[in-house]
Amino acid sequence: MPWIDAHVHVWTEKTDRYKHRESYPIPGGITIKDDAIEPRDFPPETILGHARGSNVDRVVLIQMSFYGTDNSYMTDTIAKHPKTFRGVGYVDPEASGVGDTMAALLKQGVTGFRIVPVAGTEGSWLQTKSYEAMFRAAAGTRQAMSCLLNPDALKEVGRMATAHPKAPIVIDHMARIGADGQIRKADVDALCALAQHRNINVKLSAFYALSRKKPGYDDLLPTVRRLYDAYGPERLMWASDCPFETLHGTYEGSISLIRDRLDYLSKDARDHILRGTAERIYFYK
Repeated sequence: MPWIDAHVHVWTEKTDRYKHRESYPIPGGITIKDDAIEPRDFPPETILGHARGSNVDRVVLIQMSFYGTDNSYMTDTIAKHPKTFRGVGYVDPEASGVGDTMAALLKQGVTGFRIVPVAGTEGSWLQTKSYEAMFRAAAGTRQAMSCLLNPDALKEVGRMATAHPKAPIVIDHMARIGADGQIRKADVDALCALAQHRNINVKLSAFYALSRKKPGYDDLLPTVRRLYDAYGPERLMWASDCPFETLHGTYEGSISLIRDRLDYLSKDARDHILRGTAERIYFYK
């Protein structure tokens, strides 16, 4: 049975219809300018061209940050290919009626929401009424709270997992451990410790950004094994983070790390990581 890619961004140069913001932040206080993004266009047809060659036929779309709260390019894509795509959207957590907005987007195939800590707030970033409302709504709709963060923001995720045990939570890109060039044991320990919360799941993804950029991503293998031992295959999912993976490596190189190079995986375990977990979290609706 074909696999699922749990993390892909798509966008279009048609900015007259789908407006771009001029810049957007990522964890660590870094801001990326829209005019620095490459490629300039990455439509759904392109990712499917990469994916099908690696036996991947379903994809979770992650709202591209420069679209802000306008999820329309993503939802329009889902509407055209409802069996192929699901979406992780972005909403303003401070907006009134955020739970109603989340429920409305669920009807359009948005089964998760990306949340990102503001620089300088990592130790308390989820301690707001607005995030309480989002997690409370997610417990009812099953929409995953997909966290793009660094290890210094993990403690708050654990607190919210305890407070909202029915809200699905996903840690994107292995909490970006290694993004600064160092894989610290303390960071891996902190991410593994969150496995005590049964509603937390982890994406094995963005290998190009977390490794030393050597072919095969061998330096990531010990981290992947630690996460496997902590979470088990039922709460891990593979994702490419395309198109960025294909700019720095290859699609096949990313999926093959999980599919071919983890000799401790049983067939069932591999199926969970490459399909089952993402199917449960994102394709339930």
